Amino acid sequence: MSRKPSANRLKALKIWLNSGREKKPKQIAEELGISASQVRKWKCIDQWDEIPNTGPKRGAPYRNKNAVGNKGGGAPEGNQNAVKHGLFRKWLPDNDELKEIYDAAREGMSMLDILYEDILIGFTNFIHAQKIMFVKDQEDITKEVKKRKSEKEIVTNKNGDAETHETYSEVEYEIQFAWDKQARALTSQAAASRALLNKIKQYEEMIRTLPPDEVKEEHRLRVEKLKADINAANAKAW
Repeated sequence: MSRKPSANRLKALKIWLNSGREKKPKQIAEELGISASQVRKWKCIDQWDEIPNTGPKRGAPYRNKNAVGNKGGGAPEGNQNAVKHGLFRKWLPDNDELKEIYDAAREGMSMLDILYEDILIGFTNFIHAQKIMFVKDQEDITKEVKKRKSEKEIVTNKNGDAETHETYSEVEYEIQFAWDKQARALTSQAAASRALLNKIKQYEEMIRTLPPDEVKEEHRLRVEKLKADINAANAKAW
């Protein structure tokens, strides 16, 4: 049976909601006389940002297991995880958003989850790049200024005042022809595709190491969908 949430844990959530979701963990911590890291941990584990604006009753139950990802709502107080990983967190930049991401990864994500998210981010960038690197036809040439050589001259205006004018006597351009852009695009796409497929292969291997009762059909379907999406994207790009 999980422990009853502490009074401060509930107060912290209430303060955040009453502030219109504006108060930072550091401000809430100062109001309650506790550490900012504790408030960040609660915000991450209890998924405050997922609570609907109309109130927590319409969202997932408080400390729902889906929000936590493990039994008991994260590591209990005094757990050695704080000793093992606290040093790394201590030296992170003093940025609330960065520390929330760190806490989310450490408290609620398994290595399998992290790898899957990495694959999704990589695939998203892969698809996004198709539009950026698209070459329309052989006349699709890009001309960019590479270097400018400037000269200054002093002239006298109609009021008799001296003014400095800067003129460009020489401009050097970088020309990217369609075939060069296309070749670079294909090389980049091939490298990105290989990297994605290697990560998917690693994901499949991690799934096979799980005990039989933990191997879900969902994992297999994820892998099949990712492979199909990558093949479709490659076919369209080529």
